[in-house]
Amino acid sequence: MRNLIIDEFEKQYMRKEPLVFAIGDTVDVHCRIKEGEKERVQLFSGVVIARRGSGTREMFTVRRIVAGEGIERIFPTNSPFISKLVVKRHGRVRRAKLYFLRDRIGKATKLVERRGATAADEAKAAAAAAAAASAAASAEAAPATQA
Repeated sequence: MRNLIIDEFEKQYMRKEPLVFAIGDTVDVHCRIKEGEKERVQLFSGVVIARRGSGTREMFTVRRIVAGEGIERIFPTNSPFISKLVVKRHGRVRRAKLYFLRDRIGKATKLVERRGATAADEAKAAAAAAAAASAAASAEAAPATQA
């Protein structure tokens, strides 16, 4: 059980709209980078191979191959320096950590694409169902108070 005071304090540093992605997804992470007085957005694209932590300490690891060399970068999920995250492809995986991809070369690093409902679609459906349920509950409560 976590401390309620810590949860309340961490809530102010959490994203308003959480990033929706899953392990095995191919993503584009748009990072804001400061260079002197200027600020620009740099793109890092690759496969999400790990996700760990919770709350403000949640992080995810993205791996890509550049010139035959594997590059991994760890991003804090709630970082203000991540301007957006775009899911390009959903990979079908059966593990929480895809560290086995580090040993693979070439086409062997490709993951089979997941078909059907995605994590983003499921999140949108759940939000729509919750909104419909709350609207229905408020509609039922309104006539009862007038009568």
